[in-house]
Amino acid sequence: MSSSCKPIALSSLAALALAASLGAAAAQPLTVVELFTSQGCSSCPPANANLIKVKDQPGVLALSFNVTYWDYLGWKDIFGRQEFTQRQVSYEPPLGHDGPFTPQVVVNGHADVVGAAPGEIEKLISVSGQTSGPSLSLDGGKVKIGAGAAPGGRADVWLVRYAKGVVEVPVARGENTGRTLPHANVVHALEKLGSWTGDVTAYPLPAASGGLSTAVLVQSPDGGPILAAATN
Repeated sequence: MSSSCKPIALSSLAALALAASLGAAAAQPLTVVELFTSQGCSSCPPANANLIKVKDQPGVLALSFNVTYWDYLGWKDIFGRQEFTQRQVSYEPPLGHDGPFTPQVVVNGHADVVGAAPGEIEKLISVSGQTSGPSLSLDGGKVKIGAGAAPGGRADVWLVRYAKGVVEVPVARGENTGRTLPHANVVHALEKLGSWTGDVTAYPLPAASGGLSTAVLVQSPDGGPILAAATN
């Protein structure tokens, strides 16, 4: 989770032009649904299936983050990454939990459910609404963020690369031995681009590779609420 990209310096005129373009081209607000799951967790398949049900719902950005702490049970999750585990760990204190667990669905960074029961995710989406922070767009090779209030004075800007659609993974060992598990919108990379402090800001948007889709999240630090989200 590096922060190698530097913000693009904006003159006053450039900032005004960027603000005007954001007003015309900013993406519609989204509801961000993050599922923390593991191929080594026997309780996770129902939540995986429930995420598939909402992934194409208008206004919803659904993402699967595969964690690593069940790998010791005999199956190393092929999508698991330590930074995804750390992302989940950062959510737990603000959400009132002692530690991470799977499955767990976090909506807009500030509310959660297990997500395995029918209708659980849909209900949380309906009561959580959409992000309501700054305008945000991915356009012309740049991440463009409009002016607004940054709670606490600063927010993190996250770049997410994910495989849009559903992939089936056969599991040969561990708690899900012999099962083929579906995964929706699997995240493959997570990188911190930098920070947003309330001013009109732009960052270079690195080109994606391997057919991956891109999402950008503007989020209060340390597992705080997601203020804005956009995807291509």
